[in-house]
Amino acid sequence: MIQFADDSTKQQVWDMWKSVFGDSDDYMLIYFRHKYRNENTLIFFEEDKVVSSLQILPYQFTFCEQEIPVFYLSGVATLPDYRGKGHARELLIRSFDAAGERGIPLVILVPQEDWLLSFYDKFGFAQTFDSGNEDLLSLKKIIENNQGDLYSSYKEFDAIYRKNDMTVQKTFSDFEAIVEEAELFGFPPKRNLRGMARIIDAEFLINIFARFYKDKSFTLKVSDEILEVNNTTYQVSEGQVQKNPSDIIQPLLELDIRELVQLLTGFHTSEKTATINSLFPEKTPVMNMMLE
Repeated sequence: MIQFADDSTKQQVWDMWKSVFGDSDDYMLIYFRHKYRNENTLIFFEEDKVVSSLQILPYQFTFCEQEIPVFYLSGVATLPDYRGKGHARELLIRSFDAAGERGIPLVILVPQEDWLLSFYDKFGFAQTFDSGNEDLLSLKKIIENNQGDLYSSYKEFDAIYRKNDMTVQKTFSDFEAIVEEAELFGFPPKRNLRGMARIIDAEFLINIFARFYKDKSFTLKVSDEILEVNNTTYQVSEGQVQKNPSDIIQPLLELDIRELVQLLTGFHTSEKTATINSLFPEKTPVMNMMLE
């Protein structure tokens, strides 16, 4: 049985996290104080015991210079004795439903190990964020520049990212958590993270893309093996989008949901065909400092 957590199950989620990930209590206190919320925690019950869970954390993402809400999947875990039963799959599918219900068009995550790239691919995720090659500006230096004033430090931090397209944004509350985590580990160097994304509402994102790139015209057929609502043909022209146009015999592009998220975010599109590259300008999607 799947449900959202409540105060009676929070300790079980904590214990599972500790068992599966082995994080220190100090780190977990930071995470659970700043990020954990019952209403954003999906749990799988088996015999009245929480055996699997994940969290859907709300963030903002700048997409085509417009900030949209996204969910960041965190803490996906199953107790060892209950693995191989499909619990994580069911939780992931339920998280997609929750995203749709809350008007969230995109879900993102950071696969901590290489094998997770293929695991999440099964659920329609595709890599859309590259690992960074250079250290980011030091949080410690930012704080020192502002004489320890945390809000002024946040404003300097935010100025680096807020106007950047295809970038996960942070609130002041997010920044407080980031700084606490950094202090705990002695302000280690940080880099951009390798990440994946999964489209929940293709129509919503295509409309934003079309309005931003009014000079782009094409027809597109989208396939999604999990979310039926995304299986649609679109005609994009002069900033307008028409669904299932009757006069389209053969669409210019036929893409699955993984290919679509990479093209809409401009992920390595310069390496694609000339047609793709002309329609979907290359960008550099950025995700970092996610309490990873």
